[in-house]
Amino acid sequence: MPENDKQSLSMVTCTAPVNIAVIKYWGKRDEDLILPINSSLSVTLHQDQLKTTTTVACSRNFQQDRIWLNGKEEDISNPRLQSCLQEIRRFSRKRRNTGDSTSDVSGVSHKVHICSVNNFPTAAGLASSASGYACLVYTLSQLFGVESEQLSAVARQGSGSACRSLYGGFVQWKLGEQLDGKDSLAEQVESESYWPELRVLTLVVSAEQKSVGSTSGMHASVETSQLLKYRADVVVPSRMEEMIRVIRERDFPAFGELTMKDSNQFHAICLDTYPPIFYLNNTSHRIISLVHRYNQYYGETRVAYTFDAGPNAVIYTLQDHLSEFVQVVRHFFPPEVTQAHHVMIITLNSELKRDINMEPTPKGIRYIISTKAGPGPCVVKDPNHHLLGADGLPKKSVISD
Repeated sequence: MPENDKQSLSMVTCTAPVNIAVIKYWGKRDEDLILPINSSLSVTLHQDQLKTTTTVACSRNFQQDRIWLNGKEEDISNPRLQSCLQEIRRFSRKRRNTGDSTSDVSGVSHKVHICSVNNFPTAAGLASSASGYACLVYTLSQLFGVESEQLSAVARQGSGSACRSLYGGFVQWKLGEQLDGKDSLAEQVESESYWPELRVLTLVVSAEQKSVGSTSGMHASVETSQLLKYRADVVVPSRMEEMIRVIRERDFPAFGELTMKDSNQFHAICLDTYPPIFYLNNTSHRIISLVHRYNQYYGETRVAYTFDAGPNAVIYTLQDHLSEFVQVVRHFFPPEVTQAHHVMIITLNSELKRDINMEPTPKGIRYIISTKAGPGPCVVKDPNHHLLGADGLPKKSVISD
């Protein structure tokens, strides 16, 4: 472990990615262990655009565990956070007790300071809890020498979809059958380099915190939605098989259609929940309409949308269609700020604009992020990028006013 002799600090910084499900996870069969009622599959997005960065330090001089999230100190007693901390410490002690000498775990009994920041809006439907807990668990594992194959179950207990953010590329989270959840784990289907032409656009409609959190929303759906049980028992098993097949065949039209159908069904379940849950807004519905009109113009599925528990759209397409569709979005939803990096500016076909036949919605989309599939968590080697200083407290640049 990296040592800071001045303060007897051990400190590690890591980053972890966001993942966006194309076969959705919605509903738990065990609330405490966070065991899903269905399997799910996601695409890990590249950390150049979307990531969580976490620094963890431990020291014999720390009086208590502490955590700072996005510049503000939070309650360390959060049950899910405590579950992750306890599990990592348990695995670390287990390695020490079995005589494993490959890692220094002497600091496992020391208190930790945790500092974590996202470079994207938190709690706005952009999978912040997934990248956050994946980053926390991965960073703790690097600090305390816990093996990577043990991390999926730990991250899952922080946030279910966090287990998928421990891998790059295309990742499935298996439902599992065991009551203790030991077989409800994530595994990589294909790496981030498997489908190099695939591109991802995040259309940020709102950065505000959603009115119904995912945890409470899932609970309500499990309790009241008959459609949810049908989805879990009948629909998802075959969809998982089909989705893995079309990814491996790089069949974008089939991938896109399946992605959109699964997103639609997820939000239909939210409407079937009582009282109903509304994660999509008017702009979200207009984006859905735009995608279908664009595909209809070309007579094939060139772009596909998916929406998690929030109004922000994630669009999948191929490199050949990226520039044109970004221009279509800019035309019909003139954004306040554009972050669609490396996208060539082109002139839109007037016939295409006429056939889409929608009135522009200025400022309907706050900004656009252009990205692609990316790798899983990684260690930040440069000590200058630590979020905590030599005193174990957040650096001034991290703390919000």
